[in-house]
Amino acid sequence: MQSEQVLDITRLALKTVVLLSAPMLVFGLVVGVLMNVFQAVTQITENTLSFVPKLAAMTVALVIFSPWMMDVIIDFTTQVFENIPNIVR
Repeated sequence: MQSEQVLDITRLALKTVVLLSAPMLVFGLVVGVLMNVFQAVTQITENTLSFVPKLAAMTVALVIFSPWMMDVIIDFTTQVFENIPNIVR
């Protein structure tokens, strides 16, 4: 296996990880910022007040984007398995 092949597989894997994590991270970020603004305005310093809505938003994002995420995972796995004969040479 040559170093270019290793770099290509690594690059593809990192791209897939970023694509899969982005929707949940964006939902969590938006809800976290909104909750922090709410806490700053009301001067409430309860930790669970920001944690529970972020967890709920990330769960909603997972439910909404799970079909797309499965397609991305399947495409990645298919590409890796199809390239096995080229990698072994």
